Amino acid sequence: MEGAAVVKRMRGFGGDEDPRAMELLRAVGRLRRELAAHPADLPDRAIAEDELGTLDAMARGGTPELPRLRRSLLLVAGAVGSVSALRPALGAVRAAIDDFADAGRGG
Repeated sequence: MEGAAVVKRMRGFGGDEDPRAMELLRAVGRLRRELAAHPADLPDRAIAEDELGTLDAMARGGTPELPRLRRSLLLVAGAVGSVSALRPALGAVRAAIDDFADAGRGG
């Protein structure tokens, strides 16, 4: 299972493990690994790495704020979105963030 080695239990409301946070951590970990392995010299790589770190911290810190998640996603997408090899991993991060929005709408 990707990212399982560093994933800690995430607590949501009521003290239960939050599967949305776990999925976000897995997706962020995957994109971080793929970005680190990508050989191209990307001018905004540092921005993407910083924002992926921010996403990781937000997922570990409890229920993150959706606007902040989306801002980080926008910055990461702007930095690496043109790299076709990273699109599947970026899409997984987006889907994980969308899960937080879906939960706010009741499903």
